[in-house]
Amino acid sequence: MAPARDGTGYLVGLIGSGIGTSLSPALHEREGDALGIRYLYRILDIDGLGVPAAAVGDLLAAAGLAGYDGLNITHPVKQLVLDHLDDLSPDAAAVGAVNTVVFADGRSVGHNTDLTGFSRALGVGLPDAALDRIVLLGAGGAGAAIGHALLSLGAGTIRIVDVDSGRGEQLAGSLCRRFGAGRASAGRVGELADALRDADGLTHATPTGMAGHPGLPLPVELLRPDLWIADLVYRPLETELVRTARALGCRVLDGGRMAVFQAADTFRIITGREPDLDRMLRHFDEMARNTPDGRQPLAHR
Repeated sequence: MAPARDGTGYLVGLIGSGIGTSLSPALHEREGDALGIRYLYRILDIDGLGVPAAAVGDLLAAAGLAGYDGLNITHPVKQLVLDHLDDLSPDAAAVGAVNTVVFADGRSVGHNTDLTGFSRALGVGLPDAALDRIVLLGAGGAGAAIGHALLSLGAGTIRIVDVDSGRGEQLAGSLCRRFGAGRASAGRVGELADALRDADGLTHATPTGMAGHPGLPLPVELLRPDLWIADLVYRPLETELVRTARALGCRVLDGGRMAVFQAADTFRIITGREPDLDRMLRHFDEMARNTPDGRQPLAHR
């Protein structure tokens, strides 16, 4: 039975592709249990349902009618969902992507906790990382959030590289409009070596490295010890990029902290209750240890 919308219980879901083994339900529900909240988290996998990504609007409407209090939104519908929402938070509107939806008073409002989650993760994991020149690999929904997060943190310039050059240019334009001309630019994949030559850090926001997409997202010879690396992939935590970069002496941030911090922000937005970050990090670490083969994603991105 779904919890009533009376502040004593919550029904939450995750919409995305290939998310059937996600451990986001456990991460959220454990925190709800610890706070004495009835919190049910359900998976709405478009692959399992046999519907295309374009059906996200129908799934959103069905969830609202079914009494859901909120949803997480992940690949490949973080941007497709925008056209089906009643309103957006300032961050979600600026980023142009949503990973959290709240239903209240007959309206659906989109938020982006990828931005806030990454900002906190970078501050904790690489607190003194140089931010003068950064390369962002990947310009999808997650990459867009990271670009806005980095410039909000005071990054100097960002060079965006994506297999879809038009998508990279679109993100660069969005960043320049928000943060000022010249703060972001887009390049083609073939220009990655030039972009990295004088960069301080590399942020990786593509699926490469996930259990279903193994491998390195760039040639290993482009990495060097003085380049810090932030990988958004969270499962496995030690991707080939993380492992290779660490072996070369790079300072590395894996995707674990971001996964927890964005989940905590989502929990707070939906429930109005303050989650215990240390407890959620402990739960995350426990789940990571219990699924060491890397086949199960710990949380959505």
